[in-house]
Amino acid sequence: MFFRTRPLLRRAALIGAAVLAATAAAPQASATTAAAYRGPSGGGLSAVIRYTENGIPHILAQDYAHLGFGTGWAQAADQVCVLADGFVTLAGERSRWFGADAAPDGSLSSATRNLSSDLYFKGVRESGTVEKLLATPAPAGPTRDLKELMRGWAAGYNAWLAQNEISDPACKGAAWVRPVTALDVASRGFAVSVLGGQGRAVDDITAAQPPGPAAGTAADGPAAGAAGTAAAAEADPATTAEAARVFFDTGRYDMGSNAVAFSGSTTASGRGLLLGNPHYPWQGGRRFWQSQQTIPGELNVSGGSLLGTPVVNIGFNERVAWSHTVATGTPVDLHQLTLDPADPTAYLVDGRPEKMTQRRVSVQVAGGAPVTRTQWWTRYGPVVPGLGPGLPLPWTAGTAYALNDPNAANLRGSDTALAMGKARTVAGIQDALKRTQGLPWVNTVAADSAGGTLFTQSQVLPRITDELAARCSTPLGRATYPASGLAVLDGARGDCALGSDPDAVQPGVFGPGRAPTLRDAPYAENSNDSAWLANADRPLAGYERVWGSTGTSRSLRTRGALEDVAAMTAKGRLTVADLQKQQFADRVPAGDLAAADAAKACAALPGGAATGSDGRAVDVSAACAVLAGWDRTADTGSRGALLFDRFWRRLTAGTAAKDLWLVPFSATDPVRTPRTLNQAAPGIGRALADAVAELTAAGIALDAPLGEHQFVVRGGQKLPVPGGTEALGVWNKIEAPWNAAAGGYPEVVHGSSHIQAVGWDGGRCPVARTLLTYGQSSNPASPHYADQTRLFSQERWVTSRFCERDILASPQLEVVRPRERR
Repeated sequence: MFFRTRPLLRRAALIGAAVLAATAAAPQASATTAAAYRGPSGGGLSAVIRYTENGIPHILAQDYAHLGFGTGWAQAADQVCVLADGFVTLAGERSRWFGADAAPDGSLSSATRNLSSDLYFKGVRESGTVEKLLATPAPAGPTRDLKELMRGWAAGYNAWLAQNEISDPACKGAAWVRPVTALDVASRGFAVSVLGGQGRAVDDITAAQPPGPAAGTAADGPAAGAAGTAAAAEADPATTAEAARVFFDTGRYDMGSNAVAFSGSTTASGRGLLLGNPHYPWQGGRRFWQSQQTIPGELNVSGGSLLGTPVVNIGFNERVAWSHTVATGTPVDLHQLTLDPADPTAYLVDGRPEKMTQRRVSVQVAGGAPVTRTQWWTRYGPVVPGLGPGLPLPWTAGTAYALNDPNAANLRGSDTALAMGKARTVAGIQDALKRTQGLPWVNTVAADSAGGTLFTQSQVLPRITDELAARCSTPLGRATYPASGLAVLDGARGDCALGSDPDAVQPGVFGPGRAPTLRDAPYAENSNDSAWLANADRPLAGYERVWGSTGTSRSLRTRGALEDVAAMTAKGRLTVADLQKQQFADRVPAGDLAAADAAKACAALPGGAATGSDGRAVDVSAACAVLAGWDRTADTGSRGALLFDRFWRRLTAGTAAKDLWLVPFSATDPVRTPRTLNQAAPGIGRALADAVAELTAAGIALDAPLGEHQFVVRGGQKLPVPGGTEALGVWNKIEAPWNAAAGGYPEVVHGSSHIQAVGWDGGRCPVARTLLTYGQSSNPASPHYADQTRLFSQERWVTSRFCERDILASPQLEVVRPRERR
């Protein structure tokens, strides 16, 4: 994109050239006004892009192909190197360009090495998986509008590459930056869809090898991970159940979110309000990118897009706003295979053997010979020798495990986003979800201008009913399903097939009528726990275990959020300003629960000393007053927040909940329990000693302001960062690796990302404030590399320019009109 605002004298001429097209995009624009937009006389795709403050593009086009073109162009202008890196991943060429043993950025799968990433994604490509999904008629497959968007996006990206020089040092002059096709764009959508399933098992899918001589030829070589042997032990149910609980614990993901919708009964205007606060990575290909997309008379939506997707994933229009939170539904299941005694690559179904399908993949490797591996696939999905290093599933002479991921047949996610962008009410949002059924691993929270609210967990899940799990679980599944929702079904029985719901668009998944849903409650909130307490006064229950748990302890972030939004609901007369205050209140629920008691326990230590993990005595007396005087927030100026943070992480990591709290969890009081810190807990003194010793050794004062030691550096400037980690329960979640030598927390890896506070006041335009915490561009040369990071540091917002009069009134307006050159 252009990195300088054009001179004001030229701006008037540019606006004049585009004004006919621009004014056609007003809310509720009629189809007739669409004729006001004309493509270039030479043919080819084009768009009008109006940039306003902070480099936010407002993309105006005559149809979906042209809209995709403008979106692809604008995304490339801001994020060409990140996008190009992702396309190398999808082509299975990371080992060729970056080496087999280097690690991908983790945005498109959980592969730990380029080699396993390449083996998986090249296998997807060579098997024609995405092409088959593209050829599937809607609604099971993508719509024509989405296909046109993807075609246009690829053309726009390619046009930007052809017409501009790359200045970003991350890929300037790199041979791996190449034009793309619509298939590449669709492949990125596929990778996003399976992030919670096959994408989390890439190392395992590519490592699976049968025991003994059937393992294949020497070309297979050592596998990329653990493979089974004939003598391998069977998976232990109790150990596996705990490992599955940890593996599917959403609190451990590098993605999460908060979202809350308030109904008209709670607001000053009588209309709805929505606050969306997704927690996503700050670097790499899972960043959001902000835009407005307009086709006059057809679509007018503003919000955040995941990079490489041609639609607005979370956002708002004139009448409705929505956000997503990572859901607790377990998106996969396992089938335990009974193997043919004569052939460990054949499995029995109703007594008849079926041969596994071999997917043999060769990957080019920098500086070496190609590497060839064999993957093993079944009617249920790929064979896996585990789910991550902590959950082994040995492939023995008698048993193997196959992974079923229904989202591997789901290329509908962008259609869902597109349909929601056209909705006018929360009922319309719900209808869009029912028609398209494309969300793979998220909940939806929405509010509308009529005062309605919605929470729904309408995600694509394997159709694991509690009855099916009870009837068909293996001994391993009888342990894992209650603990985590992971079903392990008997793959040898045909009557254990998943079946279909009549309202489902693909076989083997739940229909939308089964999804936990709450409509028009005074508030609907989610912070990555299950649907149970979307509203604490109206608990949801009766859904199958695979959707999530009920009657179990909630995270501190959920508990704090429910306390906050209940208090806001009781206050009433809410406005967008109240949503903004909630986002940056930075209250630390863990501090409210435990800081005072921790200070008392500290003061009671004999001689003010405690013994650390290394056995040394540490004087912690100064910490007592700091903890007692701390304001219980994670604002950048809070003194004591850093000390409590370091103390609390150690205490909770080493002390079981049953020993930490005097009042245990109660399902009848889930927001307020457990509570009351056990001042006699043996870990308190040790955690205090370790935290004090750590800060002292780093030269950090115990009462240092948080922002001096939780920060990012952009353009040589140190920017304090507000917020706190998952363990503290802070709404404004920030995750940053500890680096004492660099001053504490010197870089954010994930947390608050595309934030939006949206409401309506009876006028034609929504009242919206947004913030993209890391800015639009990854290019250090761009003025939009850190402009919104500075705003985030100062807890300031961007006023959304949605209506035409507001876009055209921007003092930084810049109009560009990219087009294909043929």
